[in-house]
Amino acid sequence: MDRKPATFSISDLAREFGITPRTIRFYEDQGLLAPRREGLTRVFTRRDRTRLKLALRGKRLGFSLAEIRYLIEMYDTARDKNTQLTEFLNGLSQRKAALQQQREDIEAVLQEVSAFEQQCRDLLSAREAAAAAPARATPADPPGRVESAA
Repeated sequence: MDRKPATFSISDLAREFGITPRTIRFYEDQGLLAPRREGLTRVFTRRDRTRLKLALRGKRLGFSLAEIRYLIEMYDTARDKNTQLTEFLNGLSQRKAALQQQREDIEAVLQEVSAFEQQCRDLLSAREAAAAAPARATPADPPGRVESAA
């Protein structure tokens, strides 16, 4: 049975989760992690590791720091797993709705960009066609008039 150690260094956690120690210190500064100290060394527990994992998962899902804090606090205090799961499901549903709205907004902007691209292509084609057309006499130069060199 491969059990995780009871404590972790900041380097251990950074390596495990593929993040920088600075990221871990940021979450500590935000109150999401509370490692104990042994001299100048931070010592993280399994609880800290789980909290970090939840924070990173929340970030990946697009939750705000306040939402992540709420989820972690709920994880710490939840006596009833059903309540915890229901709250998490509600948060996921809200995030999904926000992402779907963002997708619709992005699609609308992409359609506008495509329309502008087509307008630019049409204008360039028209200019290229005009430049390639043979030169025509202008009304300021009537035919048959020759200027004398004085």
